[in-house]
Amino acid sequence: MGSSLGLGGKVAIITGGSRGLGRAIAEKLCAGGCHVIVNYANSDRDAQDTLNYLARLSGSATLVKADVRELPALEAVVNKAIDMHGRLDIFIHNAATLQPMSACAPDTAAVYREQELALNPLLLGAGIFAKAMNEESGGRVIAISSNGAGHVIPGYLSVGVAKAALESLVRYLAAELAGKGIAVNAISTALLDKGGPNTSGLAGPAITAMLAARTPAGRLSAPADVADAVALLCAPEAAWIHGQVITVDGGLGLLA
Repeated sequence: MGSSLGLGGKVAIITGGSRGLGRAIAEKLCAGGCHVIVNYANSDRDAQDTLNYLARLSGSATLVKADVRELPALEAVVNKAIDMHGRLDIFIHNAATLQPMSACAPDTAAVYREQELALNPLLLGAGIFAKAMNEESGGRVIAISSNGAGHVIPGYLSVGVAKAALESLVRYLAAELAGKGIAVNAISTALLDKGGPNTSGLAGPAITAMLAARTPAGRLSAPADVADAVALLCAPEAAWIHGQVITVDGGLGLLA
């Protein structure tokens, strides 16, 4: 997992942290010595598997099952960090779902649910984070976005709209929380290679192969690539980066 980046002893919460990209981020931070609160909403089996893996690393990990769209659940997750470690240093919002749909025939209820999931943890949590994070040592809030926030991906309506709103929210929160020593940023990425067949329903093998070949760095992004960037933003040297959306895609977005 590489350098700890000065993250040893930091306390982090990761929403959607039990599988996929969330798990990769949890692994990266835990390997760097962080105390990681892994939030998840559904699969207990995936969560326990992640916890068992993280137990091998230098940090520590705890599971909290909660739907962070709701304020009481969000408060419970943050309070778990405070009860165990006395504070919160890092909040990473990764949780998302995907229900493919047409923009001309949308499932509006699903669209609104995805917006709640994208926005509520930061909308409802900003004041909570500000109290839980130490102004002197600084805090980090990092939202995971995607290239669907700024580009049209067929079928990606609900997530794309939600991520676009999330990136805007990141800028507003960054401006208000910077004075409290809290840096708020987002990381955006493209289709991820998770080591198996793509199950999103949006990209078949032909599209996946085309995107990999088109990526200037020579392959699709992997969850570990994004996790590395998250860790960099959590490092003390990143304290002066505020309100940015940093693209981590191997250069794919550079091409017309």
